[in-house]
Amino acid sequence: METIQVALDSELLRAADGAAKRARLNRSALIREALREHLKRLRALEVEARDRQGCRQRPEAAGDVAACERVASWPER
Repeated sequence: METIQVALDSELLRAADGAAKRARLNRSALIREALREHLKRLRALEVEARDRQGCRQRPEAAGDVAACERVASWPER
């Protein structure tokens, strides 16, 4: 495991420390968990965007894009 230095403003640090205490984690564990979740969300958004673009670029018939939209749960942007 690597050690890094991260600068946080006072309000964010207090909020992180409070969340860590409630979750019974140390600050580093809380930040690792939060970063993992954030990266997972980013990957999901990237996959959804790629799938959405694929449906729009290669519709086999006029209704295919609508069919893709009905079965997918993409957030509106």
